[in-house]
Amino acid sequence: MNAVEQTELEISPESVCFVIIKAREFDVKDAVSEPDPGSNPTDDKMTAVLEDHKDDPVVQELTSFIGAMNVDQQIELVALAWLGRGDYSADDWPSVREQAAEAHNDKTASYLLGIPMLGDFLEEGLAMLGYSCEPFEINRL
Repeated sequence: MNAVEQTELEISPESVCFVIIKAREFDVKDAVSEPDPGSNPTDDKMTAVLEDHKDDPVVQELTSFIGAMNVDQQIELVALAWLGRGDYSADDWPSVREQAAEAHNDKTASYLLGIPMLGDFLEEGLAMLGYSCEPFEINRL
């Protein structure tokens, strides 16, 4: 398989690019410095949005988005992350996808959110299969 040639995916590149954007928002979160912030965000100068709180809306949004995907889409999202880590080539896609299918369970979102640099891995995996997020204007952090 030629890396420039696009591999047909079950998951839309737009969906993967959305996950990339949200994963990068999540990756830049800092440790919680104020565990009990004031009730008025302006009192705290809105710093809570930059911290990794349990009720983080980015985590909730990503978890909900990934959870709403069908099984094949979740499998491909994991396989794209694995592909983008650099352990495989584009020619390995069928095998990587099969391994992801064997490993699939109902904890896909939490598994993926536990991968540091998830956005970078997904973007690289997409690129290896001939896709780009450029039309979706991904902001690099």
